Amino acid sequence: MDILRKLDADKRTLFVELGKDISSKAVLEAMRQVPRELFVPPDVRHMAYENIPLSIGSGQTVSQPYMVAWMTELLELDGSERALEVGTGSGYQAAVLSRLLPGGQLFTVERVPELAEAARQRLEELGCRNVTALPSGPVLGAPKHAPFDAIVVTAACPGLPDSLVGQLAVGGRLAAPVGPREAQNLVLARRTGEGLSVNLRGKCRFVPLLGPEGFGDE
Repeated sequence: MDILRKLDADKRTLFVELGKDISSKAVLEAMRQVPRELFVPPDVRHMAYENIPLSIGSGQTVSQPYMVAWMTELLELDGSERALEVGTGSGYQAAVLSRLLPGGQLFTVERVPELAEAARQRLEELGCRNVTALPSGPVLGAPKHAPFDAIVVTAACPGLPDSLVGQLAVGGRLAAPVGPREAQNLVLARRTGEGLSVNLRGKCRFVPLLGPEGFGDE
């Protein structure tokens, strides 16, 4: 089987699998529209639609499709939000979010310059004009562009980052993997007029967040 036929077959199988647990048709359709094979290195492109994370170099991964779908669904986007992604990586999650924010705007930050530039180019080529790619700064997130209605973190945090909580608008949602390096809980936090509501949604495992409020600067 040549690679195009394999990718097509794997993609059909993947979305049947995702449809068993992900109820948002909008999230699934956005993911169908994004060619994941363009966001992974050539040597693993034949695995693009397997339901696994894949290495993209620099110690980073493109998340498992199920995790992308799950975290995105938790944000409950209506399409008009001002959103933030922490950890651009290859740009795959940003491309999915872009399609779910036709009347909104996404800011995405990345600490590895090579990954950030490659992702920026991919997103531009795919016409994601509502995405602004930024380098990571001394403060986690993008405080100059806050507040945000939705924030997603694609790396493991040792604790719920105070900086990101502070960048949430009232009514905003923050989805992040929180816990030790070995395994985390997916946390969904909502900012209300009275404070912060925090819920644990299930076990997960991500590469560690490095830099401010992360696991150091390895």
